[in-house]
Amino acid sequence: MSTFTTSRTFAATPDAVFAALADPVRLARWWGPAGFRNTFDTFEFRPGGRWRFTMHGPDGTDYPNESAFVAIEPDHKVVIRHIVQPHFQLSVTLTADGDGTRVLWEQAFDDPQVAAAVRHIVEPANEQNLDRWQAEVAAAPASP
Repeated sequence: MSTFTTSRTFAATPDAVFAALADPVRLARWWGPAGFRNTFDTFEFRPGGRWRFTMHGPDGTDYPNESAFVAIEPDHKVVIRHIVQPHFQLSVTLTADGDGTRVLWEQAFDDPQVAAAVRHIVEPANEQNLDRWQAEVAAAPASP
C-alpha cells in the first residue's frame, strides 16, 4: 500500500470541522480539487453506509465514484473506502489543537503502482480538498 498524507490546522472546533464533512449539502460544495463540483446520488453517513456521487471536472468530464463509510467517530474520525477503481482507503482524523482543529488526511492506495501513477494528481488534489474544506468551515456562521 502507498499512502499520501497531509495535514493542517483549521481555525474552528472539531465539531464545526466535522459538520462540514457530515452534511451532504456542505460536503458537495467542497469535495474534490479546485474547479470540481459534485452531484450526490446516495449519501448514507453511517458505518457501512454507501456514498455514490459524480465529480464534475472543470472541463466537463464526469467522474463517477462509489465509496463506503467504514468508520465514523463524530467530531473525531471518518474512514472511507473507495470501492471502485482506483481502490483506496481515506482516513480523516480531527484533533483539537488549541482553539482550532488539526486535520490529518491519509489516503492509502491498495496498489503501489497505481499510487505511483496518480501521485502527480493526488498530492495537489488533496491539498486543494483541504483548501476548499477549510474555506467551507470558515464561511459557516458561528455557533451561538
